[in-house]
Amino acid sequence: MSPDPLQVVRYDEEWPRLFEALGGRIRSALGDAAVRIDHIGSTAVVGLDAKPIIDVQISVPALDPIDTFRPGLESCGFVWRSDNPDLTKRYFREQPGQRRIHLHVRRSGSFSEQLALMFRDYLRVHPERRAAYAALKHSLAHLLPTDRTAYVDGKGPFIWDTVRLADQWAQDTGWEPGASDF
Repeated sequence: MSPDPLQVVRYDEEWPRLFEALGGRIRSALGDAAVRIDHIGSTAVVGLDAKPIIDVQISVPALDPIDTFRPGLESCGFVWRSDNPDLTKRYFREQPGQRRIHLHVRRSGSFSEQLALMFRDYLRVHPERRAAYAALKHSLAHLLPTDRTAYVDGKGPFIWDTVRLADQWAQDTGWEPGASDF
């Protein structure tokens, strides 16, 4: 059985509404255990074509003990992916058969938390970079329709170049993360 083909679609105005509903559920479940709850990734950038997966970043004071946030996220129907190799976050996914959602739980103030927000905000205010990213994603999805690892790897150089540009932009503008989405 071959994996589902990668699908990069035009920006959907429903994505922010899906996040709003999801963010409200997560805030209700976690309360003060979450310092921030933010819509990140491509679906958080108006006008950016993307895979139709809602990415949510939940910032917490500490990643351990995981029981400070795991039960709340599980009560919302998410499954902890303990096999995730990225130790800068705790990763949760939707239950099988549900709409694709990725939850990235990161330590508040950490480099990885700030990087996701800066990258998102840079793309929000730089339409030429946003368009180039969309074109790259469409091209890679066409060339690598079932190889998700190669698709992610193919975006790597563009992403890191954008991070370099975003870092300079942040220094030039005094960028700081805005208020939490929830």
